[in-house]
Amino acid sequence: MKMIDTIPFFMRSYQPSPDFLRSYYDKYPEVFKEYFAYHCKNTEERQLQSIAKYSLTAIYDVHGKIIPVIEEVADKYSAVYQVSFPIDVNLIVGGFGSNAFTHRMIIPNITFALEKLSPGNDHLKAIVAHEFGHACHSIISNDTHIVWSNIRWENPLTWLYQEGAATHFSRMAEPCLNHSVYFSFDDEGDEWLEFAVSNQHDIKLEFAEDYASKTADAIFLEWFSIRGGERFGYSRLGYYLGDMFFQSLVERMGERPAITAWKRPDFIDFAEIWMERGL
Repeated sequence: MKMIDTIPFFMRSYQPSPDFLRSYYDKYPEVFKEYFAYHCKNTEERQLQSIAKYSLTAIYDVHGKIIPVIEEVADKYSAVYQVSFPIDVNLIVGGFGSNAFTHRMIIPNITFALEKLSPGNDHLKAIVAHEFGHACHSIISNDTHIVWSNIRWENPLTWLYQEGAATHFSRMAEPCLNHSVYFSFDDEGDEWLEFAVSNQHDIKLEFAEDYASKTADAIFLEWFSIRGGERFGYSRLGYYLGDMFFQSLVERMGERPAITAWKRPDFIDFAEIWMERGL
């Protein structure tokens, strides 16, 4: 695991201007290429909005806490699942887009955008464990000689499965957190989780209807993006459904087969049957 820590340069050189931000992005082009391609707009308007919102004190606080959390979480995955992480872990100050993400790679690098993270230790443990869970899922699957070209990456049921797996891994690596923190990565998720639990039948039904009638982009926005949630008034409910789906796989076939279930030729058919079945 290699840490690419851009925060010292940002803090040392910071000037509240778009020119500074562009120079910062140019210093780490490979890191920000992925970020601006999929997770945040790169416009002067966005830069000015970000400058108005940055809290250097909060970024400094998160930076001081997240590095030991990353090292601790990686060690826990090594102990529980006997994996190592041959990846880059990038620490950046972004433009208030995604808070953290895995790169679009088979064994994915991970980026954390510190301006979007809560400095609470449990919150950092949850989000770090979630992103490392995605990487762990790929590493374990890769070791079973999965044929990656067969994966239906564009299918929303694959996204449900991936998010459910990452949530499962995060609970295994950091098992003592408040249940809602595994979904919200802060202390504001209790109401969201209570709603999801109380309305899981309707949530699953509505997702199934969208799956049958909407585009993948529309499904991503409504069910997986922080900007979605028009249907029920809560965004990212796909993460809860994903956890339901993955836990159903664990109960049916055991943890290890569940982790590699996406290598099955009938995986999407299997997921569709689960989605269409009542609770």
